[in-house]
Amino acid sequence: AVVSTQSTGFTGNVLIRGRILTGAVIKVKMQRTIVIRRDFLHYIRKYNRFEKRHKNIPVHLSPCFRDVQVGDLATVGECRPLSKTVKFNVIKISKAKGAKKQFSKFLNHLHPAS
Repeated sequence: AVVSTQSTGFTGNVLIRGRILTGAVIKVKMQRTIVIRRDFLHYIRKYNRFEKRHKNIPVHLSPCFRDVQVGDLATVGECRPLSKTVKFNVIKISKAKGAKKQFSKFLNHLHPAS
């Protein structure tokens, strides 16, 4: 686990420590909170195959991040619990590069270009 003792400049007194994750923004309807989706593959040993799974993570969004839209890529860091469900804080927002397939980053690992 990545451990950081530094406070990020835009989140005030909340320390970012523990996991650093990335996910796609799927909801921006709450005040100062967004929901990101993390896609991953789960291996099924019996069938020797992978299945697609996902987790939705509610994340605190500081007011200094403006113009966050659905589809953007968010980098989040773990912090102390801010509410019942929010335990992560946005560190960086990368704008979406057009329409992108959900699991495209996994397909490259399974079938590398020859």
